[in-house]
Amino acid sequence: QVQPVETGGGSVQAGGSLRVSCKVSTSMYKGYCLGWARQTPGKEREVVAQYFAGGGGLSLYADSVKGRFTISQEDDKNTLQLQMDNLKPEDTARYYCVAASRLHSCTVRLRGPADFQYWGQGTQVTVSS
Repeated sequence: QVQPVETGGGSVQAGGSLRVSCKVSTSMYKGYCLGWARQTPGKEREVVAQYFAGGGGLSLYADSVKGRFTISQEDDKNTLQLQMDNLKPEDTARYYCVAASRLHSCTVRLRGPADFQYWGQGTQVTVSS
């Protein structure tokens, strides 16, 4: 499988919005557990959002972003988007699109970063106060 490719991100002031996109292969888009993880230097990686196309469009979110981040899909482009609203300085991180072939619990609970075997190169999101 080819690794995911992220685009978007950038810099914004607190309270603003940004969007990051992730393009994957057709088979990965339809049959893998997909998600977004982030990492800040000195901190552990954190999965913040998760989605499975075969799960009826159900998305899961970490408590830290729930109500502010939203996953949407462009099915014809095999692209997953993460809309980030009301951004906070603590959202500053490198955001990675991640994918896992193992689907267990993908629509039930957020999985840990180690559960995802495919990682994109990441894109930087910076939120200033």
